[in-house]
Amino acid sequence: MKNFLAIYTGSPDSANSQKWNNLDPNQKIQKEFEGMKAWQAWAEINKSNIIQVGGPLGKTKKVDESGVSDIRNQMAAFTIIKAESYEAAAKVFLNHPHFSVFPGDGVEIMEILPIPG
Repeated sequence: MKNFLAIYTGSPDSANSQKWNNLDPNQKIQKEFEGMKAWQAWAEINKSNIIQVGGPLGKTKKVDESGVSDIRNQMAAFTIIKAESYEAAAKVFLNHPHFSVFPGDGVEIMEILPIPG
């Protein structure tokens, strides 16, 4: 089995976010409830693959040779899973509530490689 990092992405400027922001407060509460139930069901179904459920990500700082700065990116949350292949890892996230219920854009999956040497 290989380990994979899944990064949930989203942008406040996306069409999904704009639709979400236009929901009336009662609709939004209902969608949040529906989304959390769906996310919990997804986690239960995939619990044998999940190494770390992860969680939402906050504001971002960038550190480089110029120092520390505030930046913005599309990373919204993360999960670490195990799977036999990239294809198997990707299939775990098909129709995920992050984008099928919530206004997320998608999930990016990358293998966690061993440290060389």
